[in-house]
Amino acid sequence: MQTLSDPHRLHQLVRQWHQAGERVAFVPTMGNLHDGHIALVHQARSRADRVVTSIFVNPMQFGAGEDLDAYPRTLEQDKQRLFDAGCDLLFTPETELLYPAGLAQQTYVEVPGLSDLHCGTSRPGHFRGVATIVCKLFNLVQPDIACFGEKDYQQLAVIRTMVRDLNMPVEVIGIPTVRERDGLAMSSRNGYLTETERAQAPELKRTLDLTAQGIQSLGLTDRNTLEQQAETRLRQHGFTPDFVRICHGQTLAPAQPGDTQLVILAAAQLGRARLIDNLTVDLTG
Repeated sequence: MQTLSDPHRLHQLVRQWHQAGERVAFVPTMGNLHDGHIALVHQARSRADRVVTSIFVNPMQFGAGEDLDAYPRTLEQDKQRLFDAGCDLLFTPETELLYPAGLAQQTYVEVPGLSDLHCGTSRPGHFRGVATIVCKLFNLVQPDIACFGEKDYQQLAVIRTMVRDLNMPVEVIGIPTVRERDGLAMSSRNGYLTETERAQAPELKRTLDLTAQGIQSLGLTDRNTLEQQAETRLRQHGFTPDFVRICHGQTLAPAQPGDTQLVILAAAQLGRARLIDNLTVDLTG
């Protein structure tokens, strides 16, 4: 596995692969890799001749008071995990190379509407930062495919919309959420949890499961009640809920009677960790 930090050298190497007729897959990350990230690399490996992974803690997607400085950085451990998973190239750019004029003077990419919902309301500017860095990385790597985890469901929707709207020649592939044995979605921020909080954390997934059962039983006429009940349950288990929303599976707008492909989105604070999760619900059956 090669490790590069120079965007020009990265672009040269990937161009050689393409000229040789090789298919390139890309997995962008912020590092502190866990089994969920490695599952993305394995999926990329199965779909392409070459796999590129990036590690870059993107300052543009962090808001004021968020955990940019404290975000865990474990580069040497991450390198070993990527090598073992069969990654061909690790790209580790410096902030000054990607944002040479600083964030205030940086051209940005924004997906309107979708970026303002749910997590976008709580974290204004977050999805602008995500879309901008993913667009930049796509331009540098020029992958044929890119793999993203479905845990960040809204992020995946934003990226798919950006790719569609800007006619980017990249196939975006969503990979199912990888979970701990007790159901907690794997996340780099799980490391913030204390022992007590870690024991509480699986209640987020259990709340999604109960909400899905409520939808199957009651339908969508009581959507608001189901959402409120879910938030109340989270509070009872020590969370500070941001939201629980039952949404249309593609637009992420509030689900309406007659919708059949749904997603339940949830975000909640537990100690220092902001946890997100989601669960899709198919009512066609």
